Amino acid sequence: MKDQAEALRRRLNNMSKLRKMKALAVVSGKGGVGKSNFSLNFAISLCRKGYKVLLFDMDVGMGNIDILLGKSSKYTIVDFFDKKESLNNVVMEGPENLHYIAGGTGLNRLFKLDKDMIEKFTEEFSAVLNAYDYVIFDMGAGVTEETLQLILSVDEIILVTTPEPTSITDGYAMLKHIHMQNEKVPFLVVVNRTIEKKDGLSTFSRLNSVTKKFLGRELKLLGMIPDDKSVRIAVANQTPFVLTTKSLTSKALVELTERYEQENFNEMQSSNAIQFVSKLKRFLFER
Repeated sequence: MKDQAEALRRRLNNMSKLRKMKALAVVSGKGGVGKSNFSLNFAISLCRKGYKVLLFDMDVGMGNIDILLGKSSKYTIVDFFDKKESLNNVVMEGPENLHYIAGGTGLNRLFKLDKDMIEKFTEEFSAVLNAYDYVIFDMGAGVTEETLQLILSVDEIILVTTPEPTSITDGYAMLKHIHMQNEKVPFLVVVNRTIEKKDGLSTFSRLNSVTKKFLGRELKLLGMIPDDKSVRIAVANQTPFVLTTKSLTSKALVELTERYEQENFNEMQSSNAIQFVSKLKRFLFER
């Protein structure tokens, strides 16, 4: 009993030394809504406020964070699985002290690991994450049974949608699918490519109304980002728009980040690396 008590004290002492970390999944019901571009620029905006951020490209088969950055990554997450590269070496450096892990065509292997590889991945991932305040997973459009395992492990989900009816419908369908598995996971909504402010408010109102009616829960509006040709130019130049323009889009993204920081959404949901990875590990073993 004495040995068990001592082990527990050591565990609690080590837990107290872990930095607080929040895990976020950025999702969308359909492709083409600007999800990855939002993930990248939001991550950079957090970095500019002094936070340590890791952006993990989880868009299976369509990973493009390094493309948006105009970089050719030396390693991707696939190198961890295929070439036994350490996870720490797979972490790349981007602008404003952003760190990121590039995706790849073999990324879906993460959800098909055997027991030994799950242990190896989660152990190394836990060590890597302890250096960050935020880890942001840029998920693929839609949801699969495999990616749902990761989504259900995070502290917070950001749903990116646009005013297009199909985007709203698909966004709700995804939200509902996740909700049916976990009714408590917090959702924040970003309405992208708005023409006018009223478009964004109307879009959120419709999405929130149907969610409240059929799922019995309220959503939170994180912000609205206007449509702007400067974003398309930045994408073509492979440069994050928040670094290169003083457009309405950049201003909206900065304001959105400030609101996220100041309102401290779902502070009680903050965890640490071990707690998050423990949840992820449990879901991976249960698949």
